[in-house]
Amino acid sequence: MSQQNCYILGIESSCDDTAAAVINNGIILSNVVATQTIHKEYGGVVPELASRAHQQNIVPVVHQALRKANIDKKDLSAIAFTSGPGLMGSLLVGTSFSKSFAFGLGIPLIDVNHMQAHILAHFIKAEGQTAPSFPFLALTISGGHTQIVKVTNYFEMEILGETIDDAVGEAFDKSGKILGLPYPAGPHIDAHAKAGDPHRFSFTKPKVGPLEFSFSGLKTAVLYFIEREVAANPQFISENINDICASLQYTIVDYLMDKIKNAVKKTGIKTVAIGGGVSANSGIRNALKEAESTYGWTTHIPRFEYCTDNAAMIAIVGELKYKQHAFAKNTVVAKARMKL
Repeated sequence: MSQQNCYILGIESSCDDTAAAVINNGIILSNVVATQTIHKEYGGVVPELASRAHQQNIVPVVHQALRKANIDKKDLSAIAFTSGPGLMGSLLVGTSFSKSFAFGLGIPLIDVNHMQAHILAHFIKAEGQTAPSFPFLALTISGGHTQIVKVTNYFEMEILGETIDDAVGEAFDKSGKILGLPYPAGPHIDAHAKAGDPHRFSFTKPKVGPLEFSFSGLKTAVLYFIEREVAANPQFISENINDICASLQYTIVDYLMDKIKNAVKKTGIKTVAIGGGVSANSGIRNALKEAESTYGWTTHIPRFEYCTDNAAMIAIVGELKYKQHAFAKNTVVAKARMKL
């Protein structure tokens, strides 16, 4: 089959978004995401509710992705799906559906590592997006992961450093909860930060190894700071929300940039790409852009639709693996924890 006629369906169900996308020759023909809003009531993702919602959403989402791509299911060349890491119940829905669908159509099945997909999303052909050249450094920042990865080629990746406790996205969300902001709090903190003074309040950056991250202490520091200030002035949060968010975001972004600088110094690689939900944050985007002129780096920032969990990134990995005939057996299983 020629590459022109090769259509890969990507399916993503690692957390609370059910997504499906169709790719052809690096170009995304459809990218459909069904976001679960029920978790806002609980201030975080409830795994049992997430897996039930995936069961309801997966068939209509796949149907819509095929319809938007203007192809029939019989036109598909292979099905790529997220096999991990993620919430086990959520992964099982996508895995089971993909295995059954591929088996029914008699086409290859391709398993995809979710974190690898965040990095390789940069290779989707899209207006205003250029693919990084190898080797490059990838900073993957999300609700579940914070990693610096050395990327030698599409499928040779080495973790240089990662969080020893919480992920950066969790630090944003938990801090936001302390401030009374809706879940997920990251976008709300970012919005308030734009109107605030980033140097009004100071938060200590956690001290760990040069390429490691730690965010649990920062969350605790925010909690104690707010408790202390609210005890003295019950209106403290509402009166200072913009400055609090700006100061918190400045600390987190500065901390992330410290680690990237250390990685660039260690490896000599000056091409840096970001991925994962937190890469939508304007603070880290601006800091990376500034680094291009300050340090002579080449930086790659994904389009917003490829930052949060989506199936387009699963589809591009599926296409790259399809070219190598790197197919999965029908006995493949989902894994909540998975190495890069």
